[in-house]
Amino acid sequence: MKTDAAIPLTTGEFFDFGGLAVNWRIDGSTTGSRFAVVHHPMAPHALAAPLHRHHNEDEYSYVIRGTLGALLGDDIVIAGPGDWVIKPRNQWHTFWNAGDTTSEIIEIISPAGFENYFREVAASWGDLERFQRINEKYSLDMNFESVAGLCDRFGLTFPSF
Repeated sequence: MKTDAAIPLTTGEFFDFGGLAVNWRIDGSTTGSRFAVVHHPMAPHALAAPLHRHHNEDEYSYVIRGTLGALLGDDIVIAGPGDWVIKPRNQWHTFWNAGDTTSEIIEIISPAGFENYFREVAASWGDLERFQRINEKYSLDMNFESVAGLCDRFGLTFPSF
């Protein structure tokens, strides 16, 4: 891909994890591994992931539409269109669609590489043991036990494997 090329909205790989979808927009291979970009459409009141923390990358979420809720350490953040939510490495966090309509965010991942995590999880969807190995490979700590409490606390849903 040329670095000055336009990237049409309808291009790119897509996978729906059941509430959180991933549309791969810019891979690290086109940015010298400096960053990657994914687009996350989220169903209303969908929890994106269990409480987790990255050891290798920072994430910057830009809200395109809808309402994004996030738990960043102990802080609850509610963000709307045009807002940014910063999720630095080594900070426990999660995020969700806090509204009644579809929410969409653009996620910038720095450095690149973690965009491939989503590909590997999509390829192994439904296999919890493989999912845990993928988390280890990408130095991602995930608290699976947090899901029920997060769903109760914020009125969310989360898909089962």
